[in-house]
Amino acid sequence: MSTSTNTRRVLRGGIDLGGTKIEAIVVDARNKVLGSARHPTPISGGPADVAATMAAAMREAAGAAGVDVSTLRGVGVGSPGAVDAKAGTVASARNLPGWDGSFELGPTLAQDFGTKVFVGNDVQVATDAESELGVGRGRKSLLGVFWGTGVGGGIVIDGKPYLGAGGAGEIGHMVVKPGGRRCGCGNRGCMEAYAGRASLEAKARKEIKKGRKSDLLKVMKQKEHVRFTSAVWYEAVQDGDKLANELIDGAVAALGVGIASAVNLLDVEAVVIGGGLGVRFGEDYVKRIKKAMKPHLFPGHQPPVVELVALGDLGGAIGAALLARPPRRAAATATAR
Repeated sequence: MSTSTNTRRVLRGGIDLGGTKIEAIVVDARNKVLGSARHPTPISGGPADVAATMAAAMREAAGAAGVDVSTLRGVGVGSPGAVDAKAGTVASARNLPGWDGSFELGPTLAQDFGTKVFVGNDVQVATDAESELGVGRGRKSLLGVFWGTGVGGGIVIDGKPYLGAGGAGEIGHMVVKPGGRRCGCGNRGCMEAYAGRASLEAKARKEIKKGRKSDLLKVMKQKEHVRFTSAVWYEAVQDGDKLANELIDGAVAALGVGIASAVNLLDVEAVVIGGGLGVRFGEDYVKRIKKAMKPHLFPGHQPPVVELVALGDLGGAIGAALLARPPRRAAATATAR
């Protein structure tokens, strides 16, 4: 713990809460990562169990940076679900265990950490980070599409986050096939029902149970995972698994339709592709998504730049850490009690 008091005052924490992993970092005033930790997201229990794992990851990251969490200026959190920017609550994070209702995530973590906690939507804060530090630098408008457990979207217009009435960016729940597959949100035909990792896994398991041949379960066990993570999907696709390729091809097609529709509405300068699957499949699949978009783009618009996230897998955590900078941005603040 040799970091000086003056240095500690400008250090900030960031936590990216995902459906399969929790990434925690400590950054300095220039957003340089000084310490990080990654823990698996719990698959059982409820919000309190997820919060406890987040706290453990943050303490580990702070330890790697040589500081105590309580000495940080604050900790930002990027969370899925409906975030109340004033109360620090998160509701209906359906890709997380037992998180159907509302939970005071900000106040709970602030009590544990002994410092302020700022809560924002996970995809929006990652998009904000790309807008300021990555692909969006020098551009006034950006659409972030994060392809992972679900499919989330973030929007920057005129250089500022666009939140709508509080829930803008739910690109995964744009309908790409009316009456199609049931989505986790309860509707049918959503893009997430065809491209989200949780939906892909559910479909794959159903097909395997019917007798379809696939090595997805074998790869999962070899990697000692309990879910079809991005790494599992990637390896199965690379090994030529027919079912995995069929489902990922369908995901790319759905992403092309949904993203093109959003671009037709917003006419953004750039689209950035991230998320666990987006980062894992990388540049080649970003090119495939761009190609899948092309037939659906309005011909009167200038096509946007479509690129892979510049900040990589840490973009969500870096974006969360940006929430803890002064002056405070539009996010929830909780004071330790």
